[in-house]
Amino acid sequence: MSPKKGQSKKVKYKIRERRNFSEALKRQIVSELESKVTTIREICELYSVTRTSIYRWLYKYSPHYKKGTIQVVQMKSEAEKSKQLYSRVKELEAVVGRKQLEIDYLDRLIDLASKELEYDLKKNYEPELLNGFVSIKKNTTIP
Repeated sequence: MSPKKGQSKKVKYKIRERRNFSEALKRQIVSELESKVTTIREICELYSVTRTSIYRWLYKYSPHYKKGTIQVVQMKSEAEKSKQLYSRVKELEAVVGRKQLEIDYLDRLIDLASKELEYDLKKNYEPELLNGFVSIKKNTTIP
C-alpha cells in the first residue's frame, strides 16, 4: 500500500559504525602496499575500508606517494620487451650502416670502372625486368 497524502513512507536507515584505525595499523598497511605484498582491493575487502581512505593513508604515511604526483607502473615483461626492442634497433642500425658502406663502395667502383673504360656504366645500364615479363628484342617477329 502506498502512503496517503500528507503521510510519509518510513525508511529504515542502517547506522554506519564509525571506526578508527590505529596509526600503527595504517603504517603497516602502507608498507604492505609499497612492498606489493597486498593490493588496495584486498585491503578494501579485508578491512571494509574505502579506496579513498587507503589513498589518504598512502599520501600521509608513505614517502613515495605524494598528492598530485603521477606514477607510471611498468610490468617487468614490458621493461624486458623495451630492452629487446632497443637492442634490435641497434642491430638494425648496424646492418643499415654496413649496407650503406657497401653501396658507397660499389658506387665508387662503378665510377672508377667508367673512367678506366671511358664508358658511362650508370647511364647505359639496363637492369632485367623483375615483374616476370620476358624482354622482347626489337628485331624479333612474332609468328
